[in-house]
Amino acid sequence: MSGELARRLVPDDLWQLLEPLIPPPRTRPQGGGRSRADDRAVFSAIAFVLTSNCPWRALPPVFGVKPPTVHRRFGEWAALDLWERLYEKSVACYGEGPEVDWTRALAESVESRTRAESDQRPVRHESVAAVEIDGTGQPGPAAVTLPDRRATI
Repeated sequence: MSGELARRLVPDDLWQLLEPLIPPPRTRPQGGGRSRADDRAVFSAIAFVLTSNCPWRALPPVFGVKPPTVHRRFGEWAALDLWERLYEKSVACYGEGPEVDWTRALAESVESRTRAESDQRPVRHESVAAVEIDGTGQPGPAAVTLPDRRATI
């Protein structure tokens, strides 16, 4: 991860407020697996996506984390109201001032982003396939409804 960009997006004093709010990683009972991506790198990447309006899949590789990891962690942390709690904690530490503006912007971006993503969830549709059948075995119009295998939830 680019140190300069990360420090600009997530300064050390912001990270000190944020780090205790991040839940510890779950341990796998069977052990093994890949090592967990660095929380600060993931948070910096999320802050970049939220403030630049960049699509998740277009996340620059400079952060050192993959877009699916960043998006998954965004969903986990949004479900835990991490950004709202960060904003509340920064207000408690700094009061209403310029130091709090960044966390307010992040919290508002998360709210609008999660709302936009929930509006874009795929919906199951049915497709209609035309089948040609009649009583004499000759082609004739009839409609059969088949599930659309492309739709996923």
